[in-house]
Amino acid sequence: MKRASDKQLRVACPGCGAEVVWEARNKYRPFCSERCRLMDLGQWAAERYRVAGEPVEQEPADVAAGKDE
Repeated sequence: MKRASDKQLRVACPGCGAEVVWEARNKYRPFCSERCRLMDLGQWAAERYRVAGEPVEQEPADVAAGKDE
């Protein structure tokens, strides 16, 4: 007989690799803890992670604001 816990989806925490049960009660999913979640956020904020794709050209600030020289 299988236990209810055998049916739960388990994933590896992207931060530390610990096994995490994927369920609504886990407010940090897919992370195992608030610490791992915040460490990941810090990596994004420091621009250590990037989404693959073509670079986006940005208009100079004066053009974007509609100012003429």
